[in-house]
Amino acid sequence: MRPSTVIAGGLLLAASLLATGACAQSGGSEGLSPTLSAIKNAHTVRLGYRESSLPFSFLDQAGRPIGYSLELCEAIVEEIGTEVDDPNLKIEYVKVTSDDRIDAVLQNKIDLECGSTTANAERGKRVAFSPLMFVAGTKLMVPKASNVAAITDLKGKTVVVTKGTTNEQAMHAADKKFSLGLNIVTSPDHEQSFQMLADGKADAFATDDILLYGLIVRHKAQDKFRVTGDYLSYDPYGIMFRKGEPQLSAVVERTFRKLGSNHDLVPLYNKWFIARLPTGERLNVPISLQLEEAFKAMDDSASANN
Repeated sequence: MRPSTVIAGGLLLAASLLATGACAQSGGSEGLSPTLSAIKNAHTVRLGYRESSLPFSFLDQAGRPIGYSLELCEAIVEEIGTEVDDPNLKIEYVKVTSDDRIDAVLQNKIDLECGSTTANAERGKRVAFSPLMFVAGTKLMVPKASNVAAITDLKGKTVVVTKGTTNEQAMHAADKKFSLGLNIVTSPDHEQSFQMLADGKADAFATDDILLYGLIVRHKAQDKFRVTGDYLSYDPYGIMFRKGEPQLSAVVERTFRKLGSNHDLVPLYNKWFIARLPTGERLNVPISLQLEEAFKAMDDSASANN
């Protein structure tokens, strides 16, 4: 399947997931939903963050969580404050991993998951997602000197993936499709996966392309590693939260519409993907046409509702 076909199909899926969330909003109830009620009582919103998903969610030099996804979540917190009539809500940052992030939402350990999480139909049965905030896809990181240019060049070799990711599923699917006999190993988070490649314990590291670029830049390893291959999956990112709470869904979507109508989404993107990051790195990844169109649609939607 060509990457363009995968992208188009994925956009339709993301749109349908978003439409499902929008339909659920019409069933708003009296009072506050369970999550919003708990937030109001605790005066606190718990944000799940990742340690090494640059530039979405990562740690600065002082060990504080920062990133594009966290800034979007902070905007949602502000909107939650308006909804529950508490403008001084505190934020508690809770570390999550790719493997435990969904359970953290389901088990009420966090209120919003602010990382690099793919919104797909399988996950949409268990949790809810914000509107589209990024579009990525699985690619391969390999040593600069490697002769690997495509997934089929990895026949019989070892590939590391981060446990609990859609990339893990994508690699098993590619292994089966091309009969590669891959040795697919997992590690707890992207930083450990990168380290396995750096230590020569794997021939390639498979995850979303933007995360691979982020790791290479953060480790100043442009002369050691490269990103290669066609897209092996389509991964539309969203902020994750509990399913079945129309009022919370409405708050999240209203936040994105406001950011869209104020033309804040593209500058926010540029802050984290084009400009120099607070930690000194610069990704310089221009906004994709798909994401730009999604942001414009939010602006148009906000205008239509005004």
